[in-house]
Amino acid sequence: MRPERQHQIWRSEAGSRLWLSGLIAAMEHAERPEIRRQPVAPEILVALRAQLALTASFRSSQMSTLRH
Repeated sequence: MRPERQHQIWRSEAGSRLWLSGLIAAMEHAERPEIRRQPVAPEILVALRAQLALTASFRSSQMSTLRH
């Protein structure tokens, strides 16, 4: 999915809930001991860093339009 499309989804309440649900599911999966013992591939770390940077820049630039 293109980054600008992700931003449009996150602007809606349903999109925010969907994103948060996915994050919670990923965190629950990652906390399992058998998963935590596995090494993380370098390309996954690169993709994760890119996603985190995108999310942070989006939130800081759009903060005034978000409703909580």
